[in-house]
Amino acid sequence: MGRSKFLLGGLFILAAVVYLIVSSTQQAAEYFMTVDELYAQKDAVLGKNLRVSGAVIGDTIQYDPRTLTLTFQVAHVPGNNREVEAMGGLAEVLKQAVNDPKRNRLIIVYVGPKPDLLRHEAQAIVTGRLGEDGVFYAEELLLKCPTKYEEAVPAQASES
Repeated sequence: MGRSKFLLGGLFILAAVVYLIVSSTQQAAEYFMTVDELYAQKDAVLGKNLRVSGAVIGDTIQYDPRTLTLTFQVAHVPGNNREVEAMGGLAEVLKQAVNDPKRNRLIIVYVGPKPDLLRHEAQAIVTGRLGEDGVFYAEELLLKCPTKYEEAVPAQASES
């Protein structure tokens, strides 16, 4: 009788731990999307933690140093690496994205210091939430600037 109480108590504790792990994982989950995917699922992802990638359109960058508010637009870039390589590499894909007015664009608002790599044709990866107003409110901003590194690759390769 005493042994079954311990077994039942252990199973109850194990079930509680599994429940807590599953529920916290679902709450903290982030969905990685392209701009096109975001617009296609707009209502379903409203208010959820998202990570979105796009090409920075340089002439849309606005920064207020008093409030540290940064606003800019990103254009859709494919999320599939094979597709990106088939289109000529990341630098070419970013260039095409910002120069194509037919591509979906997303307004990003980020509060924080303006990153040095934020420039025309950089790839922005933002984490945050889509607001009901259609603006993406970023909590984290990461940038890749492939044109900055392309010039260094031949020199590095020739040194080997």
